[in-house]
Amino acid sequence: MKTNDVLLRNVTKVVVFIIFLFSLHLFLAGHYNPGGGFVAGLTSAGAITLTLIAYDTQTVKSMLNINTIMMTGVGLFFALGTGMIGVITGDPFLTHKFGHVDLPIIGDTALHTATIFDLGVYLVVVGVTLTIIQTIGESD
Repeated sequence: MKTNDVLLRNVTKVVVFIIFLFSLHLFLAGHYNPGGGFVAGLTSAGAITLTLIAYDTQTVKSMLNINTIMMTGVGLFFALGTGMIGVITGDPFLTHKFGHVDLPIIGDTALHTATIFDLGVYLVVVGVTLTIIQTIGESD
C-alpha cells in the first residue's frame, strides 16, 4: 500500500533548498572558519537522503542523474591533484598555493588550491555517502 506523503514531499522541496544553501555556506566559509568540504559534503548528502525518504529511489535517480562512483573518482582526482601541486613545485605533498587575481566584477579575489582540495573532499564525501545509501535502499 502506497502512503500519501504530500506534506512530506512539499516540505522536502523547501527544506532541501535551504540545506543546500547552508551546505554552500559551509563550503565557502570552511577556509577561514569551521566547515569545509567534509562537513558541506555530509550536509548535501543529508539533503539528498531526505529527498530519497520523501520520494522513491528511481525518482531521485531521474532527478539527479549522477553517477556517484564517478563523482567519487573525480573528487579523489581533485584532492590528490592539488596535493601533487606541492610535489611538482618542490614542496612537500599537500603544500597549498595561493594568489590574488583581479576579476572584472568582483575585484581583488584570493585564489587557493585548498578550495580545489575541499571541492575534491566534498565530491568524495557526497559520492561515497550516496553510494552507500543507494545500495542499502535498493536492497529493499
